[in-house]
Amino acid sequence: MRTTLTIDDVQAEDLMQATGQSSAVAAIRQALDDYLRQARKKKVLALRGQVQVEDNWRDLRALEMAKDTRKGNGA
Repeated sequence: MRTTLTIDDVQAEDLMQATGQSSAVAAIRQALDDYLRQARKKKVLALRGQVQVEDNWRDLRALEMAKDTRKGNGA
């Protein structure tokens, strides 16, 4: 999607300096990526304590290995 933005020159320069990018477009893209990553992280962290996770990966892996051995795959 193409969008036209009007950004203050000082803000664009500050953003380029903060991100280490040499163009305003690259700096804005990086800032957007960083913002979205942080927003996703906040959503996941908000679930802390609300999701029960079983630590049974070793058991599941053993079952997969046994299944592969029976099929003759030998993993």
